[in-house]
Amino acid sequence: MMDNLTPEQLYNFLSSLLSTPIFKVKETPITIVSVVILAVILWGVYTVSIITKKFLLKKVFPKAQMEIGTQYTLARLSQYLMMTLGIIFAFQFIGIDLSGLTVIFGLLSVGIGFGLQNLTSNFVSGIIVLFERPISVGDRVLINGIEGDVSEINIRSTLIQSVNNVAYIVPNADFVSGTVVNYSHGDKRIKEDINVGVAYSSDVEKVKSILMDIAQNNKNVLKTPEPEVFLLNFGDSSLDFRLRVWLSNPKNRLDIRSEINFAIVHEFRKNNVEIPFPQRDVWMRN
Repeated sequence: MMDNLTPEQLYNFLSSLLSTPIFKVKETPITIVSVVILAVILWGVYTVSIITKKFLLKKVFPKAQMEIGTQYTLARLSQYLMMTLGIIFAFQFIGIDLSGLTVIFGLLSVGIGFGLQNLTSNFVSGIIVLFERPISVGDRVLINGIEGDVSEINIRSTLIQSVNNVAYIVPNADFVSGTVVNYSHGDKRIKEDINVGVAYSSDVEKVKSILMDIAQNNKNVLKTPEPEVFLLNFGDSSLDFRLRVWLSNPKNRLDIRSEINFAIVHEFRKNNVEIPFPQRDVWMRN
């Protein structure tokens, strides 16, 4: 039947189909054309917001010599603002007035009613994280047993790149309601304690001198605060010492700890300082 239609009739049929209201929103008829226009505008707004965020991060903010966390926060907020204004414009363009807060809160309540509590909670938590900044991009954090660097803060979740180079997607609500260890927040210096036991026959002053020399000769250990050596306990089979050092970068603490441990083993062997191990006497009775 469609084959018998003239081009003019086919055009009129398609025009009528596309302009036929599908449903109404606040007495505003919504047609297929309206939906297509809305989708195109929203896609355009999203694309432009992404391009704008990247432009700010790569071209504008680095010239202002801001710290990385501040740059990312401002860029992300600029993206959210642009998307919010774009969504309002898109709906108003097709005749739906979203400028009133009543409509916006109504949509949120509908979403929550359909089981989107977690999504809403994570979205609000993401906004809190961006404004309060308990974490920032580039920070070394420990959350839910995961240690890694914050690489991206999104609307719903935060991307953590672990020390094993594994990407973990953590809901934003965990950073607001849970306990987070942020090694990079505020003062980035970090204290590292290294425990080692020596035999009771060891010269304790010599042991202290060796440990201090190891710490002071390591280029990654801060000179201020100075390293410290403590004799902690009289153990079952050893005198327990603790070497306390301060590091400038928490991201390298495992590497530096390993360097110091290697140096301790080398220097103790060189100076005939014994690192004991537990021993037990077994008596056999017949």
